[in-house]
Amino acid sequence: MLIAEDLLLLVFDDDAGTPISGVHNLEYSLAGALLIELTQLGRVDITTEADAGRPGRLVLRDPTPTGLPALDDALAKLATMQGRKPKDVIGPLAGNRLSERLLTGLADRGILRREQGKVLKLFPVTRWPAADSRHEEQTRAELARVLVDGEQPSGRAAALIALLAGMGVVKRAVETDDPKAAERRAKEIAEGNWASEATHKAVEEVTAAVMTAVFVPTIIAAGSA
Repeated sequence: MLIAEDLLLLVFDDDAGTPISGVHNLEYSLAGALLIELTQLGRVDITTEADAGRPGRLVLRDPTPTGLPALDDALAKLATMQGRKPKDVIGPLAGNRLSERLLTGLADRGILRREQGKVLKLFPVTRWPAADSRHEEQTRAELARVLVDGEQPSGRAAALIALLAGMGVVKRAVETDDPKAAERRAKEIAEGNWASEATHKAVEEVTAAVMTAVFVPTIIAAGSA
């Protein structure tokens, strides 16, 4: 299961088959999840002062395909964007209906169901309710152990928590009597020393790109009012 797929399962309502309230710019967050996973796999890196050229730029370390279509598509795109800042590749990675491709893959494996319908009997809409929630339940249980019980996260769980924190939906991912404490714990993990410098840089850049995508249209709309 990809980190991006776990993220989708956590932010989609199991019954309605649509994103939960508060989810914005999902495509960017999913693209960021692919980038983070590729850094964790050692396929992609971010340059430091020790590398030739400018630090903080994307570089391809290993072009070997992973065998996972969404990751390999992202890897092929990144091969053409070496030398860019991580935040500048999020948009291209989010293209070509990324969420729909990931959702279709989950449906093909029996984890979700694809249901066609219409809004107001006019506008076609696709919903993705849960068909098999076992993996999602395991993921939520792991997040609860980390965010509520204080267990140390794996690198994968920490990446997922950092993405949820960046999206502002941590409290929707775990059941707890103290959601603010869970959000504080998530922020600590997102900012903590749980991964390589490249992965940390990717998380920072992804969060910045998602926040820019959320607020810039709002600012433009307000200025033109």
